[in-house]
Amino acid sequence: MVDTLEYLLQLPSPMLWLIFLAENVAITLGVLIVGGMLQQKFRSPETNSYHYINILNTVVTYAGFWLWKEDIIKISFTSWLFIIPDFIILFMTMDLLMYIFHFIIHKTFLYNAIHKLHHQAVDPKPIDLFVLHPIETLCFGSLWLVVLMAHTFNIYSIMTYLTVNVVFGLVGHLGLEPLPEKLRSSFFLKYIGTSTFHHEHHQDVKHNFGFYTNIWDRLFGTHSK
Repeated sequence: MVDTLEYLLQLPSPMLWLIFLAENVAITLGVLIVGGMLQQKFRSPETNSYHYINILNTVVTYAGFWLWKEDIIKISFTSWLFIIPDFIILFMTMDLLMYIFHFIIHKTFLYNAIHKLHHQAVDPKPIDLFVLHPIETLCFGSLWLVVLMAHTFNIYSIMTYLTVNVVFGLVGHLGLEPLPEKLRSSFFLKYIGTSTFHHEHHQDVKHNFGFYTNIWDRLFGTHSK
């Protein structure tokens, strides 16, 4: 991983933009393909409708790389003992910050201004993960960069979090619940933001503002059940 990042440092900026754009396009297509397989259908004609999301995500990726190059974001490559703790910190911190931001945009003028676009989907499907207003996309990306600037995280914790983030985004907009009720009600999973949890948010915009967990909704009285 260190060698890969050092190699990227040697590349000209246009090449970095292309690489990061290809990465984000690949993530988008991966979400749509896996989601389509789970739904038994693939809605490829809709993928061009919100292609600007890939461009904006590329901007965030490049910004993160530049901040790391300028030593504003610091990343650890050796602290193996901190991989799990760092991941937990990233996971819970981002979950809280996104809950707060999500709650604010629902309760203020920002809902009609930027977030209503995402809620056109009452019964979400995988492509709806990428149906976001440009300002909202950049705000979520900015939260991520601020968290990275606040602490030195292990590179593998960061990679694991980014992977988990995509998985939760896919699951939340799957349009079906792959987990049986008994499993969702188990001690651990009952606090996780399942497909049903986020689907209910699209049907009832006053509840379920969490992303990865429903912990904050339970604490602050915004849980649907």
